[in-house]
Amino acid sequence: MKIGLIGKPNTGKSTFFNACTLLNVNMANYPFTTIEPSTGVAYVKTSCVCKELEIEDSPVNSICINNQRLIPVKIVDIAGLVPGASKGRGLGNKFLDDIRQADVLIHVVDLSGKTDEEGRILTDSKRNPIDDITMIETELDNWIYDIIDKDWDQIGRTSTGDKKKFIDLLSDKLSGLSINQNHINISIKNTGLVTKNVTEFSNDDKMKLVKELRKISKPIIIAGNKIDLAEIDDYEDIMKTGREIIPTASEAELLLRRASENGIIQYVPGNNHYTISESKEITKQQKNALETVKKHVLDKWDTTGVQLVLNFAFFDLLDMITIYPVEDENKYMNKKGNTLPDAYLLKNGSTAKELAFKIHSEIGDKFLYAVDARTKKRLSNDYVLKNNDIIKIVST
Repeated sequence: MKIGLIGKPNTGKSTFFNACTLLNVNMANYPFTTIEPSTGVAYVKTSCVCKELEIEDSPVNSICINNQRLIPVKIVDIAGLVPGASKGRGLGNKFLDDIRQADVLIHVVDLSGKTDEEGRILTDSKRNPIDDITMIETELDNWIYDIIDKDWDQIGRTSTGDKKKFIDLLSDKLSGLSINQNHINISIKNTGLVTKNVTEFSNDDKMKLVKELRKISKPIIIAGNKIDLAEIDDYEDIMKTGREIIPTASEAELLLRRASENGIIQYVPGNNHYTISESKEITKQQKNALETVKKHVLDKWDTTGVQLVLNFAFFDLLDMITIYPVEDENKYMNKKGNTLPDAYLLKNGSTAKELAFKIHSEIGDKFLYAVDARTKKRLSNDYVLKNNDIIKIVST
């Protein structure tokens, strides 16, 4: 699963990216340590089962800090978007290329309204952040619409009124956007177009279908950024539109993570507090900066919001659960002796066999059964996994 980070220029999007990909740990053995400049590793945070089991873990593919498991995920900082991007304006073509494989989108919005539609600083006026949200949605909708409209008549004729054949043909057309048959089927039902022959779809019908496809295949969480410069009304007005929004202060989060990286403070991403290190000398300027973050962000909003956005993207929009695979179900270890070595994110509803394939394709191919490490009960291949399950996979 991959996060796409979107927004117009100058909203703090790059600061958000830098904040959520900076963590003071050595992850040299992580599978995608070598990454492109615009791609990074962020972390979703969940309560680790080590606390429940009252054991000390030794993670391999993730990190555990104070019983909080930080699980790495891919995040792509997508080129800044301006009006007309769907027609190739600005860096529109790069934007569309980058967004194709994103499973969920974080839209970083300048909640303070201090930048215009192209990210230029406003000095004598204020832009409504809702306009930025609708602009991005419109560009995404136009992009998808143009793709399907080009071959719509041919798809309609070829399917000859067969709705299933139509869905097959349309999913082939949209497969490069990570839009599948299930997305299309649900969208047709949700829009009430299920009883209408596709050859009779009007342009409005097609756009209605596109909007629903975008919502389902590219769900969006809005990071209402620059909350330290914004009015509470700006945040509440967006909430009233029914959109998912979390207030954020990415600059404050970046400051806290850099201070933690340099040993000035102890700070766990997403926490509402930090502790100044006694062993590290701190300058007056650094102290003032930390106190400003505490006063205007942590005390007021309880968090910088960055970690909340990442967690919401995965656990709410993508409906992921956390599973801990082990090789020794009695000691919760792998063969090397690491306790609770791995934490995997899987779609809610995934089965034991799907976990086996997630671990390794060969283990999936040779799957025999699974074991619930807590109860020692044998599980079949179609056992539906539950959040925080600790599972041993047995294969030939």
